[in-house]
Amino acid sequence: MAMVTFVDETTSGSRGDGPVLDLPEERLALRELIRRRVFQEVAEFHARRPEVFRGLVRPEGAEAVLNGWALRGPRSVDPEKQTALALRAFARNGFLVLVGDRQITGLDEEIDLRADTEVTFLTLVPLVGG
Repeated sequence: MAMVTFVDETTSGSRGDGPVLDLPEERLALRELIRRRVFQEVAEFHARRPEVFRGLVRPEGAEAVLNGWALRGPRSVDPEKQTALALRAFARNGFLVLVGDRQITGLDEEIDLRADTEVTFLTLVPLVGG
């Protein structure tokens, strides 16, 4: 069994912890790892119902706030839609995925999972005027 720790970073230097998942597989495609991360984030949001959604990507109709996204009124977040948004963001280079010192470049690329795997999601901040 692998315990995967997700770390969220930005190119501006901020770093925050994402969810931790226990996975029975020893290898998993990036696409599936992203899907499981997003489903975990949504499940935690629905269980706690905080005012701010903290996740890999912004839910539709949410407003950016410090450390997450504010939803308009109490509502649920669709994990399938969030997964689709995350996969599109990866395809558009909205974020990079690093496992150890290796960048994962394709959604179907397999990742070796060990007991203490750390997966970094590096969000790329657009340049002003660029």
